[in-house]
Amino acid sequence: MWANDSARGPCFRPMNITLEERRLIASPWFPASFCLVGLASNLLALWVLAGARQGGSPVRSSFLTFLCGLVLTDFMGLLITGAIVVSQHAMLFDWPAVDPSCRLCRFMGVAMVFFGLSPLLLGAAMASERYLGITRPFSRPAAASRRRAWTTVALVWAAALALGLLPMLGLGRYTLQYPGSWCFLTLGPAPGDAAFGLLFALLGSLSVGLSFLLNTISVATLCHVYHGQEAAQQRPRDCEVEMMAQLTGIMVVASVCWMPLLVFIAQTVLRSPPAMDPAGQLSRATEKQLLIYLRVATWNQILDPWVYILFRRAVIRRLQPGLSARSRSLSLQPQLSRRPTVA
Repeated sequence: MWANDSARGPCFRPMNITLEERRLIASPWFPASFCLVGLASNLLALWVLAGARQGGSPVRSSFLTFLCGLVLTDFMGLLITGAIVVSQHAMLFDWPAVDPSCRLCRFMGVAMVFFGLSPLLLGAAMASERYLGITRPFSRPAAASRRRAWTTVALVWAAALALGLLPMLGLGRYTLQYPGSWCFLTLGPAPGDAAFGLLFALLGSLSVGLSFLLNTISVATLCHVYHGQEAAQQRPRDCEVEMMAQLTGIMVVASVCWMPLLVFIAQTVLRSPPAMDPAGQLSRATEKQLLIYLRVATWNQILDPWVYILFRRAVIRRLQPGLSARSRSLSLQPQLSRRPTVA
């Protein structure tokens, strides 16, 4: 706790901003529009997913279950955090006066970490599932695909929630961030703050890196099957190519949106001399950078559902009618030997 803010609670630190500047920065229209677009996008994706899950193979059902968990996470993240941010922007309430015990700030901090880390962990889980399905199709029972997928999603949520609750146990702190409308982990030099920031950045970066590695191997395996000497006898099914296209798109979106923030967090807590002074104040440039990177990261929650919506076979075939004709011609080729396809 900082000495000059001890009367206001542990989540409030000095912030170099005036009320008039907050009025200029904190327009309610941008966050409100942003949240409405994101919520509508995720609702549309859920509606499309509900139709796609009718029937289909167990493998595709498992993948769609992961997608459903991802879209639900993005939707709830926008709904919960957006409601707090939009309310603050609209009313410009004095956070220390409204929340002197820091309960709302801590709740939002947990939500920010949980809904930020969950999509990255889910992306890594989906990449692992597809890697095993493509490279080791007989290593897991197909009958339990959907149940196993929901169990994995629940474990991912539990892991992200456990990380988000660490500040409640004394590791790190959630504090109010510039321009005074949201709470997040503290980018300070204190051992607990630095450890929690590095843990968040490292776990997110490892998730993105694992997704990249496994997706690269899976795509290379599919390309080998598709273009290899035995391609005429062992063509990948359309749904396998579709799933990898969607998963690759999710990985690219997560990397572009989240890696700048994760790298910035690690650089800031490790900076020497420290970016935060002993009074708990960050420079204006650091505050603005954090806000910009956070806004970029939140685009992940809007773009994720559109990756699924636009990378479906029905959409791709409308854009490229030749692919449909080629697919039909390949399906009519006689198979000279029975070979197992990837799961």
